Amino acid sequence: MSDRYEQGMKNRRAVLGDAHVDRALANQTPITEPFQDFITRTAWGDIWDREGLDHTQRRLLTIAILTAVGNDGELDMHLRAALRAGVEPELLGEVLLHTAIYAGVPNSNHGFKLLNQAVQDAEEAGNG
Repeated sequence: MSDRYEQGMKNRRAVLGDAHVDRALANQTPITEPFQDFITRTAWGDIWDREGLDHTQRRLLTIAILTAVGNDGELDMHLRAALRAGVEPELLGEVLLHTAIYAGVPNSNHGFKLLNQAVQDAEEAGNG
Protein backbone atom coordinates (compact mmCIF):
# COMPACT_ATOMS: atom_id res chain seq x y z
CA MET A 1 0.00 0.00 0.00
CA SER A 2 1.41 3.39 -0.99
CA ASP A 3 2.08 6.26 1.39
CA ARG A 4 -0.42 8.40 -0.60
CA TYR A 5 -3.10 5.75 -0.14
CA GLU A 6 -2.42 5.44 3.60
CA GLN A 7 -2.45 9.23 4.10
CA GLY A 8 -5.51 9.48 1.89
CA MET A 9 -7.35 6.92 3.98
CA LYS A 10 -6.42 8.83 7.14
CA ASN A 11 -7.78 12.09 5.66
CA ARG A 12 -10.85 10.41 4.20
CA ARG A 13 -11.74 8.92 7.58
CA ALA A 14 -11.05 12.23 9.37
CA VAL A 15 -13.33 14.17 7.01
CA LEU A 16 -16.14 11.71 6.24
CA GLY A 17 -16.03 9.45 9.29
CA ASP A 18 -15.24 5.77 9.69
CA ALA A 19 -18.81 4.61 9.10
CA HIS A 20 -18.99 6.22 5.65
CA VAL A 21 -15.57 4.98 4.57
CA ASP A 22 -16.23 1.49 5.92
CA ARG A 23 -19.50 1.36 3.93
CA ALA A 24 -17.76 2.52 0.76
CA LEU A 25 -15.06 -0.11 1.16
CA ALA A 26 -17.56 -2.84 2.02
CA ASN A 27 -19.52 -2.04 -1.15
CA GLN A 28 -16.37 -2.07 -3.26
CA THR A 29 -16.37 -4.49 -6.18
CA PRO A 30 -13.64 -5.45 -8.63
CA ILE A 31 -15.17 -2.84 -10.96
CA THR A 32 -15.14 -0.01 -8.37
CA GLU A 33 -11.87 -0.94 -6.64
CA PRO A 34 -9.67 1.08 -9.05
CA PHE A 35 -11.89 4.14 -8.51
CA GLN A 36 -11.78 3.79 -4.71
CA ASP A 37 -7.99 3.52 -4.91
CA PHE A 38 -7.83 6.54 -7.24
CA ILE A 39 -9.95 8.86 -5.07
CA THR A 40 -8.19 7.76 -1.90
CA ARG A 41 -4.74 8.47 -3.35
CA THR A 42 -5.55 11.63 -5.31
CA ALA A 43 -8.46 13.46 -3.68
CA TRP A 44 -7.73 12.44 -0.11
CA GLY A 45 -3.98 11.68 -0.25
CA ASP A 46 -2.85 14.49 -2.54
CA ILE A 47 -5.38 17.34 -2.44
CA TRP A 48 -6.76 17.08 1.11
CA ASP A 49 -3.23 16.62 2.46
CA ARG A 50 -1.78 19.81 0.97
CA GLU A 51 -0.66 22.51 3.42
CA GLY A 52 -2.21 25.51 1.64
CA LEU A 53 -5.65 25.14 3.25
CA ASP A 54 -6.73 23.53 6.49
CA HIS A 55 -9.50 20.94 6.58
CA THR A 56 -12.16 23.46 7.60
CA GLN A 57 -11.32 25.69 4.64
CA ARG A 58 -11.35 22.67 2.32
CA ARG A 59 -14.72 21.60 3.74
CA LEU A 60 -16.21 25.05 3.06
CA LEU A 61 -14.84 25.13 -0.48
CA THR A 62 -16.11 21.63 -1.15
CA ILE A 63 -19.59 22.60 0.08
CA ALA A 64 -19.60 25.70 -2.13
CA ILE A 65 -18.49 23.75 -5.19
CA LEU A 66 -20.95 20.90 -4.61
CA THR A 67 -23.72 23.47 -4.20
CA ALA A 68 -22.68 25.22 -7.41
CA VAL A 69 -22.75 22.04 -9.47
CA GLY A 70 -25.91 20.70 -7.82
CA ASN A 71 -24.40 17.47 -6.54
CA ASP A 72 -26.99 16.70 -3.85
CA GLY A 73 -25.66 13.37 -2.58
CA GLU A 74 -22.12 14.57 -2.05
CA LEU A 75 -23.36 17.93 -0.73
CA ASP A 76 -25.53 16.27 1.90
CA MET A 77 -22.66 13.98 2.92
CA HIS A 78 -20.20 16.89 3.25
CA LEU A 79 -22.68 19.10 5.15
CA ARG A 80 -23.25 16.32 7.66
CA ALA A 81 -19.52 15.59 7.92
CA ALA A 82 -18.83 19.29 8.55
CA LEU A 83 -21.43 19.41 11.32
CA ARG A 84 -19.95 16.28 12.93
CA ALA A 85 -16.52 17.96 12.79
CA GLY A 86 -17.87 20.95 14.72
CA VAL A 87 -18.35 23.44 11.89
CA GLU A 88 -21.11 25.78 13.03
CA PRO A 89 -24.37 25.62 11.05
CA GLU A 90 -24.28 29.42 10.75
CA LEU A 91 -20.91 29.26 8.98
CA LEU A 92 -22.25 26.65 6.59
CA GLY A 93 -25.26 28.90 6.00
CA GLU A 94 -22.92 31.77 5.12
CA VAL A 95 -21.21 29.57 2.53
CA LEU A 96 -24.59 28.67 1.01
CA LEU A 97 -25.68 32.30 1.02
CA HIS A 98 -22.46 33.41 -0.65
CA THR A 99 -22.77 30.59 -3.18
CA ALA A 100 -26.26 31.81 -4.12
CA ILE A 101 -24.80 34.94 -5.67
CA TYR A 102 -22.19 33.13 -7.77
CA ALA A 103 -23.83 29.78 -8.46
CA GLY A 104 -27.54 30.49 -8.38
CA VAL A 105 -30.30 30.85 -5.86
CA PRO A 106 -31.98 27.48 -6.62
CA ASN A 107 -28.80 25.52 -5.84
CA SER A 108 -28.22 27.41 -2.59
CA ASN A 109 -31.89 27.14 -1.68
CA HIS A 110 -31.60 23.38 -1.97
CA GLY A 111 -28.36 23.49 0.05
CA PHE A 112 -30.21 25.28 2.87
CA LYS A 113 -32.88 22.56 2.77
CA LEU A 114 -30.19 19.89 3.14
CA LEU A 115 -28.43 21.87 5.91
CA ASN A 116 -31.67 22.31 7.87
CA GLN A 117 -32.37 18.59 7.68
CA ALA A 118 -28.81 17.72 8.70
CA VAL A 119 -28.99 20.09 11.71
CA GLN A 120 -32.36 18.64 12.76
CA ASP A 121 -31.01 15.10 12.44
CA ALA A 122 -27.93 16.01 14.49
CA GLU A 123 -30.06 17.61 17.21
CA GLU A 124 -32.31 14.57 17.36
CA ALA A 125 -29.28 12.33 17.63
CA GLY A 126 -27.94 14.50 20.48
CA ASN A 127 -25.03 15.86 18.43
CA GLY A 128 -26.21 19.46 18.10
